[in-house]
Amino acid sequence: MKVLIDEAKIQERIKEIAKQIEKEYEGKQIIFIGILKGSVPFLWELAKNIKNDIRFEFIEVSSYEGTESTGKIKINKDIAHDIEGKDVIIVEDIVDTGRTLTFLKQYLLEKEPNSLKIAALLDKPSRRVTEIEADYTGFQIEDKFIVGFGLDYNQQYRNLPYIGYIE
Repeated sequence: MKVLIDEAKIQERIKEIAKQIEKEYEGKQIIFIGILKGSVPFLWELAKNIKNDIRFEFIEVSSYEGTESTGKIKINKDIAHDIEGKDVIIVEDIVDTGRTLTFLKQYLLEKEPNSLKIAALLDKPSRRVTEIEADYTGFQIEDKFIVGFGLDYNQQYRNLPYIGYIE
């Protein structure tokens, strides 16, 4: 396993994003919608660095088998509460092809939130097949299959405190 982004850099960048979100949403409640399972470490670290009232919702979708995206998105678990009129931030581990986020953004916009933005720890633009960008991005990375800090390979390596890749 090779380290691509170490734990200290991840924590530093998350704090920078948290300050930006806190400033933009000053005095407002924010609904974080974490995309299970990979977003959980990023969502937690981001939330604990923001002073706003933050509510958590989770949605689970699937589109991967092993290391490849199937291109078909399926909702396995939907959010539990109404987001109409709320300020919502989708929290994602990585923007890769963009299919999942494009699907989820449209799906959640139909629920009529006051605002809807995207926070992603990682961005891999070389793999993009849809036109979507995160409003808050941690790191732009090259096209490597990465694991750690929530990202997995067949459910393994999510608990690594850094982002790594296997050569």
